[in-house]
Amino acid sequence: MKVLVTGATGFIGYYVIHKLLKSNNTVIASDVSEEKAKEKDWFQQVKFVEHIIGNETDENHFEKFQRPDVMIHLAWQGLPNYRSLFHFEENLPKQYFFLKKIIETGLKDLTVAGTCFEYGMKTGCLSEDMLPEPANPYALAKNSLRLFLEELKNFSSFHFKWIRLFYLYGKGQNPKSLLAQLDIALEKGETVFNMSGGQQVRDYLPVEEVASNIVAVALQHKITGIVNCCSGQPITVEQLVKQYLDKKKKTIQLNLGYYPYPDYEPMEFWGDNSKLEKILKAK
Repeated sequence: MKVLVTGATGFIGYYVIHKLLKSNNTVIASDVSEEKAKEKDWFQQVKFVEHIIGNETDENHFEKFQRPDVMIHLAWQGLPNYRSLFHFEENLPKQYFFLKKIIETGLKDLTVAGTCFEYGMKTGCLSEDMLPEPANPYALAKNSLRLFLEELKNFSSFHFKWIRLFYLYGKGQNPKSLLAQLDIALEKGETVFNMSGGQQVRDYLPVEEVASNIVAVALQHKITGIVNCCSGQPITVEQLVKQYLDKKKKTIQLNLGYYPYPDYEPMEFWGDNSKLEKILKAK
């Protein structure tokens, strides 16, 4: 299988490429900088195509990206600022026209990374059949891209999977994220770790498992449409941090309540992963 991965040098892209290579797929990796890609340990094992989304020409995109059988689209600019108008004023049209070009020139199987934020401020267990109510510019742009691509299917035939990512963690994640900040504090030998109250309920997976799930969804087309990528197991942020510390056999005092809870997401939500489980069991 020949698989194109955009956003190849990103946090998730790194693990997706390794998973694909372990499964003996031919990988075409794409990102904005070949120099950055050369720093990755997978570079010599892939075919790399440098590309800046939004700088398209009239060339045949399907040919440019070496006629992939499947495309996993992870590229998205402007994160982690979820509130920036950039997401739907600039990034959304660039993303859509980029994907439209490669579909119209030959791509038949597309998987795109979405976000659990598309559900909006709903609480409890979130399933794919729920009506999305995005409550920030990033989520609005992502959900709009999904709708645009669903409409495009009426004009171009292709298999389409939209993976709503929940929370993930692992080596290489944004240094401003919770567990990355915790690792920094531990490395510095700090005795106190400042965090929120920790009672918000979330759904977490290690990035290695997320990458494996993405590949599993992308390389099949019996189950299409929206697929939650999540554990299905609610956990408080405080519990997550304590479990992480236990696994690393480390201790540090948690200064709960130092930071306010974010106002762009509900206090309690997690994902229904039954659709994902059907895909994984069918492998």
